[in-house]
Amino acid sequence: MKATGFISLWMLVSLPCGQFANPAEHEDVVKHAIKLHRGKGAVITQRKQWVLESCRKLSGLLRQKNVVLNKLKNAIRAVEKDAGLSDEEKLFQVHTFEIFQKELNESENSVFQAIHGLQRALQGDYKDVVNMKESSRQRLEALREAAIKEEMEYVELLAAEKHQVEALKNMQHQNKSLSMLDEILEDVRKAADRLEEEIEEHAFDDNKSVRGVNFEAVLRVEEDEANSKRNASKREVEDDLGLSMLIDSQNNQYILTKPRDSTIPRADHHFIKDIVTIGMLSLPCGWLCTTIGLPTMFGYIICGVLLGPSGLNSIKSIVQVETLGEFGVFFTLFLVGLEFSPERLRKVWKISLQGPCYMTVLMIAFGLLWGHLLQIRPTQSVFISTCLSLSSTPLVSRFLAGSVRGDKEGDIDYSSVLLGMLVMQDVQLGLFIAVMPTLIQAGVSTYSSIFKEVLRILILIGQILFSLAAVFLLCLVIKTYLIGPYYRKLHTESKGNKEILILGITAFTFLMLTITELLDVSMELGCFLAGALISSQGHMVTEEIMCCIEPIRDFLAIIFFASIGLHVFPTFVIYELTVLLFLTLSVIIMKFVLAVLVLSLILPKTSQYIKWIVSAGLAQVSEFSFVLGSRARRAGIISREVYLLILSVTTLSLLLAPALWRAAIMKCVPRPERRSST
Repeated sequence: MKATGFISLWMLVSLPCGQFANPAEHEDVVKHAIKLHRGKGAVITQRKQWVLESCRKLSGLLRQKNVVLNKLKNAIRAVEKDAGLSDEEKLFQVHTFEIFQKELNESENSVFQAIHGLQRALQGDYKDVVNMKESSRQRLEALREAAIKEEMEYVELLAAEKHQVEALKNMQHQNKSLSMLDEILEDVRKAADRLEEEIEEHAFDDNKSVRGVNFEAVLRVEEDEANSKRNASKREVEDDLGLSMLIDSQNNQYILTKPRDSTIPRADHHFIKDIVTIGMLSLPCGWLCTTIGLPTMFGYIICGVLLGPSGLNSIKSIVQVETLGEFGVFFTLFLVGLEFSPERLRKVWKISLQGPCYMTVLMIAFGLLWGHLLQIRPTQSVFISTCLSLSSTPLVSRFLAGSVRGDKEGDIDYSSVLLGMLVMQDVQLGLFIAVMPTLIQAGVSTYSSIFKEVLRILILIGQILFSLAAVFLLCLVIKTYLIGPYYRKLHTESKGNKEILILGITAFTFLMLTITELLDVSMELGCFLAGALISSQGHMVTEEIMCCIEPIRDFLAIIFFASIGLHVFPTFVIYELTVLLFLTLSVIIMKFVLAVLVLSLILPKTSQYIKWIVSAGLAQVSEFSFVLGSRARRAGIISREVYLLILSVTTLSLLLAPALWRAAIMKCVPRPERRSST
């Protein structure tokens, strides 16, 4: 076996030599190698002679390579000293010689890499799958590196070709006189070349050696349309502009985010088509839901289901659609804060702070109890319980849109309590996202390090509390000294031109969003606080800004709810309908009962009647469980099956939420005050 492996090794060494031999000699070498491998008619002398000849051929090739390299070096020195050549011609010739040098060195390296690969294979065990997997991974990495090097060499050849063209142009210009227009165009060409060199970032070369960067094999897919001349020319243009789609081995799809040449404007037509399609289909879906008495938001979710992976699968830029939809959440919470004045916030801040905390603790406790009975890991139980404890702020904001805001004198407004608790849950969401990396580490840690993980979580909680204190202190400063003069300046500059007002309010909202993000607090809280600060300027200011921002919010909210529908899978719900209905009803009942219990303890006696409405508004699962679930699945906290269950339970709870809300409104709110938009 050792002799066979040795012969096979040298057979691989001799393969490059066969490329320089004639076909008959190559065929003789192959036949002889097979005979040696089978051990038929092979003698020791013949084996030694064959090995010596192979070594002689390989060493001869290496000597020839060294001779050629020396000649290339001498040629480069001669070109650099040649005074008869222009700078462009020298650059082109030197570049060509250097590329050929690199080609020779890479070919030599490939030979020895192949030998080392064969040595690894011969030393391995064919029954050891792990060893074969590692060998395959190493070969794959070698191929990726080879592909990258070849790609770089091809780019260098293109650059050399460009230098050659420039050299020819210079020779032509020297042989003929140029007109004034030609001289101007030549100056413009040189300036354009300098501009391209200045704005080009060389992102590939700068990042290929960065730690954590991996080489991946990807497919470049052109637009799949009819084979017409128009579409063929369109694909040629897209190929030049770099607008094709890339797909990696994990079936992730990528589109261009920043082109190499920033001087040419580009547009992602996939994203444009997706937004146009969502806008057109949302109208009939919204009309249908209005006709049967459901909120229009469910029509938008249905639109996402029809266009998403479980439907027609026509949405190509899913990530871009979801990103745009996030702005719908931002503006929704801004308008919620605009209607939620600081006076109302001061009235219910204790309830808003205590209620969500108590509910989350109780949900986690019940989750750990059920997890212990069902033998589920504690980290998974904590994660699922925290996901299910959150409620949907955009959904409840839709429920409260147009409803009355004032109750009996001295009583607490149920909308204030509900919105305050939901905003606190958004803060908890930011806290949980910050704690999630520690939770991931705790899932794989030993019991000896549990104390360290608990201590780390407590430190993170302290950091979040400090950040919250800093945010509210900043809000106090802005409300006292800045927001009044800022709005008066906007109002003065925007007379007859609403663009300045809209831009100023949007910029202030994004500023608060950025501040809360930098302080590791929920971005949604920043949007809410921006609206609350502006509402402190009075009712007239609130009405003026609401008229300007509401149309923007409505359009972006359509995109947001449609993006939720992209993650709804009706076939999975139908297959497991019984189990999912049982789980969903259990979650809704548990959240409703816990909310009633907590509110019974913290609400004043004169306002106990609103606990039913507030509990009904909290008895569903937030759409942000999609985000948390996807992160947890990637991190290995939950399995694929649990992730799909969370998505399905969240969707069904959102669909059942309007019925529960209406029942609570019918029972607890007097008839003249029932003006909800649901």
